[in-house]
Amino acid sequence: MSKSYEDEQAKLKREAETLTKAMDQQEQKADAVERFITQAHRYVGLEELTPYALHELVKAIYIDAPDESSGKRQQSIHISYDFVGLIPIHELMQEEMA
Repeated sequence: MSKSYEDEQAKLKREAETLTKAMDQQEQKADAVERFITQAHRYVGLEELTPYALHELVKAIYIDAPDESSGKRQQSIHISYDFVGLIPIHELMQEEMA
């Protein structure tokens, strides 16, 4: 009986450590999003994207190789934002449509 109790305690301890790590990661992500939002608020109402604003908000821009398999040239662009990373374009478009 003592062995099963010790095994259960060890299992619960591992689960608690895993959950603590997950919570820490979520808190870090939430902090990063908050920093990005704070930074982005400075540019609300911006009518033209300036190099300074771009530098403040965007970490990197990735451009895929062109795809002409459909007969039309298509090229994907991925933008990695400062603090929050890549945000899929369909997620950004959903917010705009709402």
